[in-house]
Amino acid sequence: MKFSESWLREWVNPAISREALSHQITMAGLEVDGIEPVAAEFSGVVVGEVVECGQHPDADKLRVTKVNVGADELIDIVCGAANCRQGLRVAVAMVGAVLPGDFKIKKAKLRGQPSMGMLCSYGELGIDIESDGIIELPQDAPLGMDIREFLQLDDAVIDVDLTANRADCLGLAGLAREVGVLNRQAVTEPSWEAAVAVSDAQVKINLLEPQACPRYLGRVVKNIDVKAATPLWMQEKLRRSGIRSIDPIVDITNFVLLEFGQPMHAFDLAKLEGDIQVRLGNGAEKLTLLDGAEVTVPADTLVIADSVKPLALAGVFGGEASGVSDTTQDILLECAFFAPLAIMGKSRRLGLHTDSSHRFERGVDPQMQHKVMDRATRLVLDICGGEAGPVVEAKSDEHLPKQVEIRLRRSKLDRILGHHIPDSDVTEILQRLGFGVEVAADSWLVTTATYRFDMAIEEDLIEEVARIYGYNNIPNVAPVAALSMPVHKESELSLKRVRDLLVGRGFQEAVTYSFVDPKLQSLVHPGQDTMVLPHPISSEMSVMRLSMFTGLLTAVGYNQARQQGRVRLFETGLRFVPDLNAESGVRQQAMLGAVITGLQQDEHWSMESKTVDFFDLKGDLEAIIGLTVSTSEFSFKEASHTALHPGQCAEILRNDRVIGYIGAVHPSLEKPFGLNGKTIVFELELDALLHAKLPLAQAVSKFPANRRDIALVVDESVAASDVMNLIRKVGENQLVGLNLFDVYLGKGVEPGKKSLAIALTLQDTTRTLEEKEIAETVDSVVSALKVEFNASLRE
Repeated sequence: MKFSESWLREWVNPAISREALSHQITMAGLEVDGIEPVAAEFSGVVVGEVVECGQHPDADKLRVTKVNVGADELIDIVCGAANCRQGLRVAVAMVGAVLPGDFKIKKAKLRGQPSMGMLCSYGELGIDIESDGIIELPQDAPLGMDIREFLQLDDAVIDVDLTANRADCLGLAGLAREVGVLNRQAVTEPSWEAAVAVSDAQVKINLLEPQACPRYLGRVVKNIDVKAATPLWMQEKLRRSGIRSIDPIVDITNFVLLEFGQPMHAFDLAKLEGDIQVRLGNGAEKLTLLDGAEVTVPADTLVIADSVKPLALAGVFGGEASGVSDTTQDILLECAFFAPLAIMGKSRRLGLHTDSSHRFERGVDPQMQHKVMDRATRLVLDICGGEAGPVVEAKSDEHLPKQVEIRLRRSKLDRILGHHIPDSDVTEILQRLGFGVEVAADSWLVTTATYRFDMAIEEDLIEEVARIYGYNNIPNVAPVAALSMPVHKESELSLKRVRDLLVGRGFQEAVTYSFVDPKLQSLVHPGQDTMVLPHPISSEMSVMRLSMFTGLLTAVGYNQARQQGRVRLFETGLRFVPDLNAESGVRQQAMLGAVITGLQQDEHWSMESKTVDFFDLKGDLEAIIGLTVSTSEFSFKEASHTALHPGQCAEILRNDRVIGYIGAVHPSLEKPFGLNGKTIVFELELDALLHAKLPLAQAVSKFPANRRDIALVVDESVAASDVMNLIRKVGENQLVGLNLFDVYLGKGVEPGKKSLAIALTLQDTTRTLEEKEIAETVDSVVSALKVEFNASLRE
């Protein structure tokens, strides 16, 4: 928000410099973005009056004037401005004046006529106002007065960047109140004569949506002169706040907007048909706005309408058809309180952003409308004339915001600030902020002001106390903390160890969005319910992920499209599975996912180039499982998954519970994800992985170990892991090593059969095993395998 320093000092004028004032405002949380002068540097320009104005004898576009600047003699000046005329009060640059750009005024002759100065335009004085000619000053401008003094140009525009919670400072009244609080000075509001109703003209108001608009005021003013000139003082205040002067009615509504932060609007009374209705749009109505744009009013958008048509988007933009024009004689002034939630987002959806919506979205004071209506009416009567009717109010007390009572405890104030502020200072700060304060033992019961929508909890009050007291007045005290050992179960495997292992094996950690493209996810998980976002960033990011697969495969396609052929990525994060049994309706699970594609190793002259396969990623996964020291609890079982290739997919189990899947990506997914070549992926539940078995120290046997190799012939359908598990069970404690070192199919083995070559290592910790004991153990193993799998020794 931009405001004029001189205008602020009309309300409250602390004895500090401009720079100190700006610093003070910034330290109070209202950051000053910039300070700019309202006009460029110049000197020697005074108020004058054109006494004579005649045509130049030798130039059609020049005029010869005599100008009175309050001196004993008139000054001859040649002027080329089209609006130069007799009786006009103007800005006169005298001989010796220095204009912006170090332009010095000297005596001169223009086409043979003497010119002892120059009549200036706004642009020539470095004032940002569009004009076609010289400055036209009011007729009461004192002759000979320095123009900088008359227009108060020794002023600055201060630009304040307000946070969303400080809507109370979106008007000069709020800023002045803030400065007054900081400097412990009283604020002097402008005074005016109340606008008394002198006519019975009024319009009935119907509140059809009281929860969205709890208060709406309307007032008719008849027989106004819309062609009256906006006073120069008002034009300057608007200009220095970044608003261009348009016409007196619009200027007045903009002026009170800047003054009190309360938006207003004026309708042409002759263009209204019936009563005013505050209602929702029906979804099919068209409305042409003041800027000429036509919009279709959404069904959930609040509108101001008459009995026939919508007139304006409530709190956002007025309509062209009901706006004030050059022919307007009677107006209806509106001043309302709209609930922030009723306005929030509506202007953005329609591609609009106005000063009005900016304020209503953040909240205005619900008790200010009568004061602002009276202020605007008085300005209309003083500038445009007319007769005011009574103020008509429609309101719903039930839906108006209520003041909040918050108890501030001394103990919490001291604990959060780490500093003791005296009770008297705390009470004074809260009272100067406009809050009601009841002092109790070790606490304050605070009733918040209606203009502070951001006050809701005890911490809000603590922030206000600290802010006004001054953060720089709170001493820097280093915190004292006691060191203690973290509570950590040794049996819990840290996620960092898993990450470090994967990075060490050549993986890179990826972080993808938790919300994904519903079309791609439906290919990975067809027919599965998903959690749909109510307000997504885009349609491609509108559902929550059901697994890590969608994000990881998208990342692989993205990298391959940028000539990265060898990709190894892993990611940890949550998946979101709809579940009616869950408290929130969705089950959130921490997952670990990884994907590989391309060559097994970077190209090198000493090794053969091979692409990755299922067992490469399975080896990486088994390395992770090895961290748990519980490898016997994990197993892999052939399975099927909609995203994985049939025959190249396995379930990951821990203690016979499925905790994830591993496999090659289904060929049908390669084109949608932009994959090039074979891609292997796995995903498993982190909670099921991060539980390790504590290793137990055992004595190393002093007795020799004995190895026996057996070659078993079994059906091809028999899993080698099942054979190994049975051998471990039968071999018991004497079996200290077990290794599958060959699998053979071919000549010498019947079709449908395979040969498994397994090495058994037998050892005892108390004695040397005899050959007979070793043979018995091996025979027991073979017998058990024959019974369970119809296995036989290969000849």
